[in-house]
Parts: sequence; C-alpha cells; structure tokens
Amino acid sequence: MLSRAKTKNTLLGRRWTKFKSNRRGYWSLIFFSILFVLSLGAEILSNDKPFLIIYNGSPYFPFIKDYAETTFGGDFATDADYRDPFLLEKITTQGNRAFFPPNPHSYASINPNLDVPVPSPPTRENMLGTDDRGRDVLARLLYGFRLSILFGLLLTVVGTLLGIVAGAIQGYFGGRTDLFFQRFIEIWSSMPELYLLIIFSSIFKPSLLLLLILLSMFGWMGLSDYVRAEFLKSRNLDYVLAAKAMGVGNATIMFRHLLPNGMTPVITFLPFRMSGAILALTSLDFLGLGVPPPTPSLGELLSQGKSNIDAWWLSLSAFIVLVATLILLIFIGEALRETFDPRKA
Repeated sequence: MLSRAKTKNTLLGRRWTKFKSNRRGYWSLIFFSILFVLSLGAEILSNDKPFLIIYNGSPYFPFIKDYAETTFGGDFATDADYRDPFLLEKITTQGNRAFFPPNPHSYASINPNLDVPVPSPPTRENMLGTDDRGRDVLARLLYGFRLSILFGLLLTVVGTLLGIVAGAIQGYFGGRTDLFFQRFIEIWSSMPELYLLIIFSSIFKPSLLLLLILLSMFGWMGLSDYVRAEFLKSRNLDYVLAAKAMGVGNATIMFRHLLPNGMTPVITFLPFRMSGAILALTSLDFLGLGVPPPTPSLGELLSQGKSNIDAWWLSLSAFIVLVATLILLIFIGEALRETFDPRKA
C-alpha cells in the first residue's frame, strides 16, 4: 500500500512539474483562477448596496440581507435605497460609516443621473459606459463572467459524468450492448438541437436549469467515444481477466480498475468542453434563447452591441472578456494535453 501511494504521488508530482514547465498553460491557469475567484465576490466588488454599514455601533451587511429604511432612521418600512441622498446622509453622519464597493453599481441597477441618451459612453461614474437600459456595463460583465464560468463548469461536470458512464458501458460490455448504444448515438446526434431549444423555450419559461438539461442531453456524446475506446482497448488485459476470475463485480472493475487508466482523454478535454459550454451559452443568449432578463450575460451584451452599432463599448468589452476567457481555457487545455501525452513522457 505504501509503495503504491508513493508511486501515485510521484506520478502526480511528475505531471504537475511537467504542467508547470508549459509556462503559457501554467500562467493561464493562474490568471483564470484569479479572475474566477474575484468574480465569486462580485457582490463585494460591484454593487449598489454597501457591503458593510456601521450604524450606531452595530454592523450591517446589506449585500447579504435586506434592511428596511427605518433601520437607519428613515421614514418608510420599505427596503432601503442606499442611493437616496436623504438616507445616505443619515447613514454616513454622527460617526456612522458605509463602505461601498469599488464599482457602486449592480448588474440590474439603473443610473438615473445620466445626462445623455442610453446607451451612454464610458464616464468616471460608469467606467465602461451603460447599456440601452442605463445599466452599468462593468457590473454586467463581472456578473456575466461569473455566470458563464459557473454554467460552463456545471455543464462540463454533468456532460462528463454522462459521457463516462455511457462510454464505460459500451466499451466494457461490447457486443450487442455496444452496437445498440452506437445506433442510439447516431440517431440522437442527428436530432436538431437548435430547433429543440426553440421549441422548449416557447413551451417552458427560459431558465438556467432548462438550458442545463437540454445541453446536457447532447453534450455527453463526444466524450463517450473516447472513454469507449479506452475501455475496448483495456477490457481484455490480464489484470481485468484476473479480476473477473476472482469474482470481482463488473462495476468495481469498470470504475476502480479501468476508469483510472482511461482518464487521460477525460482530463485533457475538460477545458475544451468548458470553453464549448461557455460559447454555447453566449450564442443562445445572443439569439435570445438563453437566460431570462435581467440576468447578466455576455451574449446579451453582444446582442445589444449589434443593435447599437455606435455604442462600441458594448460589443468591444463583451468581446474582449469572452475571447480572453476562451483563450485562457484553450491554453490550459493544451498544457494538460501535453502533460498527459505518453509520447512526451
């Protein structure tokens, strides 16, 4: 057991060292991780509510919990509007303090103080301008980037799990099981995915859950072919036949013995699958088939840029964020592919 664990740790260490030797992929992973972690704290970086209020010696966290205006000496029991000068004066006087995010705008808040028609160009108050509804573009980019990454991760995980299970069953059992699955995949892959999305979007209320289910129904087929090939190649090896002779169950052989040896294509394709998921969400939002408004989305900003050609800041900012994200993921995927390539061991 000790020798096996030591060998495993040594193998992981060698692969990590090899991955770090690819400077482009290594630094892409660092930059992508930093951007993703920052986006997880979007409510602290960009919000029209303070992330901390010290009022009469007590702390309040408006970005987590809604407070009534009367909590801070206001006249109404409705939710506090922290952009109201009257309420803001009460919060920031007599030793009370309010700590606002660096960008004091949320993805859905509208700037009522614009003196030019929307979409308005970049100013000191709105560093990347506003969209056609007066919402801050920087805030919508930050929240939209987080939504795209989280959706891409979730869709990648679901599609990968489905692809592993389908490919493992095909490759391990072979014969009629493999033949049936292959014919099913051929029929299922010929289904018009875009038409199905249009039909379901007209029947059901658009949501991230609906998009996740529909895209997961088709996103597993590409990976299942590689897992199937690995299982077909390894199912008749000596250690597999010995495990069968000892009475080890099929599920144990498949997922404890064969799957670890067939994880190379799964791992190397993860960043590419994630970039494909992000691009799919952006494309659907651009066509109006994605997330419902006012959900922040990169595709929705690109669609606004197409409708407002003169507002260059809309399309340019969304394009830069989308392209930079995809490039970082592609560089990470290339580094993983070289790391797990046995020809370059």
